[in-house]
Amino acid sequence: MGSLSSGAAAARVVLAAGAASVTLTACSLPGVWQEAPFPEPPQSTRQASPYERPERITLVPDDYHVPYAGTAEDGRRFFLSDSLFARDAEGGDLGFVGLFLWEADGTFAEVRVDRVERDDALPPGQALSAGADDLVEARLAELGDYVLEPVEVAPFTTDVDGVTFGWQVGRYDDGTYFVGITPGDFIVYYAPWDGLGYDT
Repeated sequence: MGSLSSGAAAARVVLAAGAASVTLTACSLPGVWQEAPFPEPPQSTRQASPYERPERITLVPDDYHVPYAGTAEDGRRFFLSDSLFARDAEGGDLGFVGLFLWEADGTFAEVRVDRVERDDALPPGQALSAGADDLVEARLAELGDYVLEPVEVAPFTTDVDGVTFGWQVGRYDDGTYFVGITPGDFIVYYAPWDGLGYDT
Protein backbone atom coordinates (compact mmCIF):
# COMPACT_ATOMS: atom_id res chain seq x y z
CA MET A 1 0.00 0.00 0.00
CA GLY A 2 1.12 3.58 -0.50
CA SER A 3 2.64 5.71 2.20
CA LEU A 4 0.25 7.32 4.65
CA SER A 5 0.33 10.77 6.17
CA SER A 6 0.70 10.91 9.95
CA GLY A 7 -2.99 11.80 10.26
CA ALA A 8 -3.97 8.74 8.25
CA ALA A 9 -1.69 6.41 10.23
CA ALA A 10 -4.39 6.02 12.87
CA ALA A 11 -6.90 4.79 10.29
CA ARG A 12 -8.25 1.26 10.54
CA VAL A 13 -8.98 -1.06 7.64
CA VAL A 14 -10.62 -4.47 7.99
CA LEU A 15 -10.26 -7.39 5.60
CA ALA A 16 -13.24 -9.70 5.79
CA ALA A 17 -14.55 -12.83 4.10
CA GLY A 18 -17.74 -14.41 5.33
CA ALA A 19 -17.55 -14.88 9.05
CA ALA A 20 -13.77 -14.66 9.22
CA SER A 21 -12.01 -11.32 9.37
CA VAL A 22 -8.48 -10.01 9.65
CA THR A 23 -7.73 -6.49 10.85
CA LEU A 24 -5.00 -4.34 9.34
CA THR A 25 -3.80 -1.77 11.86
CA ALA A 26 -1.06 0.80 11.76
CA CYS A 27 2.22 -0.35 13.28
CA SER A 28 4.21 1.83 15.65
CA LEU A 29 5.89 3.56 12.69
CA PRO A 30 3.57 5.94 10.81
CA GLY A 31 2.71 4.77 7.33
CA VAL A 32 3.66 1.10 7.88
CA TRP A 33 0.87 -1.44 7.64
CA GLN A 34 0.87 -5.03 8.80
CA GLU A 35 0.60 -7.57 6.01
CA ALA A 36 -2.41 -9.87 5.83
CA PRO A 37 -3.60 -12.30 3.14
CA PHE A 38 -6.59 -11.30 1.06
CA PRO A 39 -9.69 -13.48 1.51
CA GLU A 40 -11.15 -15.83 -1.07
CA PRO A 41 -14.01 -14.47 -3.20
CA PRO A 42 -17.59 -15.70 -2.90
CA GLN A 43 -18.51 -18.68 -5.07
CA SER A 44 -21.80 -17.22 -6.35
CA THR A 45 -20.32 -15.46 -9.40
CA ARG A 46 -18.80 -18.55 -10.95
CA GLN A 47 -20.53 -19.22 -14.25
CA ALA A 48 -20.17 -22.46 -16.13
CA SER A 49 -19.69 -20.98 -19.59
CA PRO A 50 -17.41 -18.24 -20.93
CA TYR A 51 -19.99 -17.90 -23.72
CA GLU A 52 -22.55 -16.37 -21.35
CA ARG A 53 -22.47 -12.58 -20.99
CA PRO A 54 -21.59 -11.84 -17.34
CA GLU A 55 -24.11 -9.85 -15.32
CA ARG A 56 -21.73 -9.64 -12.36
CA ILE A 57 -17.99 -9.99 -11.87
CA THR A 58 -16.03 -10.30 -8.66
CA LEU A 59 -13.24 -7.83 -7.90
CA VAL A 60 -10.70 -9.27 -5.48
CA PRO A 61 -8.13 -6.96 -3.85
CA ASP A 62 -4.51 -7.92 -4.51
CA ASP A 63 -1.00 -6.47 -4.46
CA TYR A 64 -0.88 -5.79 -8.19
CA HIS A 65 -3.52 -3.89 -10.20
CA VAL A 66 -6.38 -4.20 -7.69
CA PRO A 67 -5.04 -2.76 -4.41
CA TYR A 68 -8.33 -1.14 -3.39
CA ALA A 69 -11.58 -3.05 -3.85
CA GLY A 70 -14.20 -3.61 -1.19
CA THR A 71 -17.07 -2.09 0.74
CA ALA A 72 -17.36 1.52 1.93
CA GLU A 73 -18.75 2.44 5.31
CA ASP A 74 -22.13 3.26 3.73
CA GLY A 75 -22.37 -0.23 2.20
CA ARG A 76 -21.49 0.75 -1.35
CA ARG A 77 -18.93 -1.33 -3.26
CA PHE A 78 -15.82 0.36 -4.61
CA PHE A 79 -12.69 0.04 -6.74
CA LEU A 80 -9.96 2.69 -6.69
CA SER A 81 -7.00 3.01 -9.07
CA ASP A 82 -4.36 5.60 -9.88
CA SER A 83 -3.15 3.66 -12.94
CA LEU A 84 -5.92 4.66 -15.37
CA PHE A 85 -4.83 6.26 -18.63
CA ALA A 86 -6.13 7.26 -22.06
CA ARG A 87 -4.49 8.51 -25.25
CA ASP A 88 -4.86 12.20 -26.06
CA ALA A 89 -5.17 13.76 -29.52
CA GLU A 90 -1.38 14.19 -29.75
CA GLY A 91 -0.69 10.54 -28.95
CA GLY A 92 0.35 11.08 -25.35
CA ASP A 93 -1.16 9.42 -22.28
CA LEU A 94 -3.58 11.19 -19.96
CA GLY A 95 -3.46 9.89 -16.38
CA PHE A 96 -6.37 9.54 -13.96
CA VAL A 97 -7.23 8.52 -10.44
CA GLY A 98 -10.65 6.90 -10.58
CA LEU A 99 -12.96 5.87 -7.75
CA PHE A 100 -15.63 3.51 -9.10
CA LEU A 101 -18.70 3.14 -6.88
CA TRP A 102 -21.59 0.66 -6.97
CA GLU A 103 -24.67 0.46 -4.75
CA ALA A 104 -24.71 -2.25 -2.07
CA ASP A 105 -26.50 -4.57 -4.52
CA GLY A 106 -23.68 -4.17 -7.06
CA THR A 107 -25.46 -1.84 -9.50
CA PHE A 108 -23.48 1.13 -10.85
CA ALA A 109 -23.66 4.33 -8.75
CA GLU A 110 -20.97 6.79 -9.89
CA VAL A 111 -17.35 7.40 -10.89
CA ARG A 112 -15.20 10.12 -9.31
CA VAL A 113 -12.30 11.06 -11.59
CA ASP A 114 -9.22 13.23 -11.07
CA ARG A 115 -6.74 14.04 -13.83
CA VAL A 116 -3.11 13.40 -12.83
CA GLU A 117 0.24 13.82 -14.54
CA ARG A 118 1.96 10.76 -15.96
CA ASP A 119 5.72 10.29 -16.03
CA ASP A 120 7.01 11.18 -19.51
CA ALA A 121 9.51 8.32 -19.20
CA LEU A 122 6.72 5.70 -19.17
CA PRO A 123 6.34 3.73 -22.39
CA PRO A 124 3.10 4.62 -24.20
CA GLY A 125 0.21 2.46 -23.05
CA GLN A 126 1.99 1.30 -19.87
CA ALA A 127 -0.21 1.02 -16.77
CA LEU A 128 1.73 2.12 -13.71
CA SER A 129 0.83 4.02 -10.58
CA ALA A 130 0.72 7.77 -11.10
CA GLY A 131 2.27 8.20 -7.64
CA ALA A 132 -0.68 10.36 -6.57
CA ASP A 133 -0.60 9.05 -3.00
CA ASP A 134 -2.20 12.13 -1.42
CA LEU A 135 -5.09 11.99 -3.88
CA VAL A 136 -5.55 8.25 -3.34
CA GLU A 137 -5.61 8.79 0.43
CA ALA A 138 -8.17 11.58 0.04
CA ARG A 139 -10.43 9.34 -2.07
CA LEU A 140 -10.06 6.50 0.45
CA ALA A 141 -11.00 8.89 3.25
CA GLU A 142 -14.27 9.61 1.42
CA LEU A 143 -15.20 5.95 1.92
CA GLY A 144 -15.18 6.15 5.74
CA ASP A 145 -14.28 2.90 7.50
CA TYR A 146 -13.95 0.74 4.40
CA VAL A 147 -13.33 -2.99 4.14
CA LEU A 148 -10.96 -4.52 1.59
CA GLU A 149 -12.78 -7.64 0.42
CA PRO A 150 -14.03 -9.38 -2.72
CA VAL A 151 -17.11 -7.62 -4.11
CA GLU A 152 -19.63 -8.63 -6.75
CA VAL A 153 -20.44 -5.78 -9.13
CA ALA A 154 -22.14 -5.18 -12.47
CA PRO A 155 -20.04 -4.16 -15.47
CA PHE A 156 -20.83 -0.64 -16.73
CA THR A 157 -19.38 2.25 -18.71
CA THR A 158 -19.95 6.00 -18.43
CA ASP A 159 -18.34 9.00 -20.10
CA VAL A 160 -16.52 11.71 -18.15
CA ASP A 161 -15.24 14.67 -20.19
CA GLY A 162 -15.14 12.58 -23.36
CA VAL A 163 -13.30 9.62 -21.77
CA THR A 164 -15.05 6.29 -21.15
CA PHE A 165 -14.67 4.91 -17.62
CA GLY A 166 -15.88 1.60 -16.29
CA TRP A 167 -15.78 -2.17 -16.71
CA GLN A 168 -16.59 -2.86 -20.35
CA VAL A 169 -17.97 -6.18 -21.61
CA GLY A 170 -16.46 -7.41 -24.88
CA ARG A 171 -16.30 -10.59 -26.91
CA TYR A 172 -13.35 -12.35 -28.53
CA ASP A 173 -13.48 -13.82 -32.05
CA ASP A 174 -14.12 -17.29 -30.59
CA GLY A 175 -17.33 -16.01 -28.94
CA THR A 176 -16.06 -15.94 -25.35
CA TYR A 177 -16.74 -12.88 -23.21
CA PHE A 178 -14.30 -10.72 -21.28
CA VAL A 179 -14.65 -7.66 -19.04
CA GLY A 180 -11.89 -5.06 -19.14
CA ILE A 181 -11.28 -1.86 -17.24
CA THR A 182 -11.35 1.38 -19.16
CA PRO A 183 -9.51 3.64 -19.69
CA GLY A 184 -6.21 1.82 -19.98
CA ASP A 185 -7.30 -1.75 -20.70
CA PHE A 186 -4.77 -3.11 -18.19
CA ILE A 187 -7.10 -5.50 -16.35
CA VAL A 188 -9.20 -8.03 -18.29
CA TYR A 189 -11.36 -10.56 -16.43
CA TYR A 190 -12.67 -13.79 -17.91
CA ALA A 191 -14.93 -16.68 -16.88
CA PRO A 192 -15.60 -17.90 -14.26
CA TRP A 193 -15.65 -14.19 -13.20
CA ASP A 194 -14.35 -15.00 -9.71
CA GLY A 195 -11.67 -12.29 -9.78
CA LEU A 196 -8.86 -14.72 -9.00
CA GLY A 197 -7.27 -14.38 -12.41
CA TYR A 198 -7.06 -11.58 -14.94
CA ASP A 199 -4.99 -10.71 -17.97
CA THR A 200 -2.86 -7.55 -18.06
